[in-house]
Amino acid sequence: MKIAKKAKNIKNIKQYNIALVGHMGSGKSILGKLIAKNLKLEHIDSDKLIVNRLKKSIDKIFEDNGEAYFRDIEEQIILDIEKKNNVVLSLGGGSILSSKIRKLLKKKFFSVFIDVNINILFERLKNSKQRPLLNNVNIIKKIKELDKQRRGYYLLSDIKLKNHSSIDSAIKEFNKKYEIFYEKNNKN
Repeated sequence: MKIAKKAKNIKNIKQYNIALVGHMGSGKSILGKLIAKNLKLEHIDSDKLIVNRLKKSIDKIFEDNGEAYFRDIEEQIILDIEKKNNVVLSLGGGSILSSKIRKLLKKKFFSVFIDVNINILFERLKNSKQRPLLNNVNIIKKIKELDKQRRGYYLLSDIKLKNHSSIDSAIKEFNKKYEIFYEKNNKN
């Protein structure tokens, strides 16, 4: 059976929503778009929703209003998604810190942790100018600090994917693990 058809038949898929969590630079947005396309679902990127609503970049939001303000807006926007079904949601890396967002994920989403080695994250992020948490800091030290703070929440996800090499291999791993999840949750 094709994966899109299987996915729609999963009994415990929580209204058939998929959420991707993980650090900035892990590939949540790219993978989210591809998974949504493969499963014929809508893709939502929470960071893009924030930018569109506030009409300014995340960097500018942090600069003008601070991280706490950003996290409040992020939480509001993500909680509004609760009413939607049949979506693939790519979450911002820090959104997992919100207990309300974690409850929403548990209630309504099949969650996927996109795990990337810290050294690979560093290589992906070292020249980024659009990541406010990485401005004017030791990037590798900051990534390790964020990992220590967030990893426990990321690991609460239904499945964990490695995205160390290519997007294609991450998609193949997703399909394989999603298939296993399907089989495990649909034994009659």
